[in-house]
Amino acid sequence: QLMAKDLVCGKEIDENQARNQTGQTMHGATEVDPQQGTRMFHNGVWMYFCGLECRSKFMATPETYWAQA
Repeated sequence: QLMAKDLVCGKEIDENQARNQTGQTMHGATEVDPQQGTRMFHNGVWMYFCGLECRSKFMATPETYWAQA
């Protein structure tokens, strides 16, 4: 089980759960359940977050959190 740390809140995220596709949008794009964790590609690596709120905080000021990594 691969675990990643949410840089914003410090919560451990199950990487497999965050990548688990739970469905598709009406346009056919794959979706994940953001309540199970979410991720984004930043500075050449995947960053994992417990949900959309932490991901949004990171996106607003990534250098703040990146310095703590």
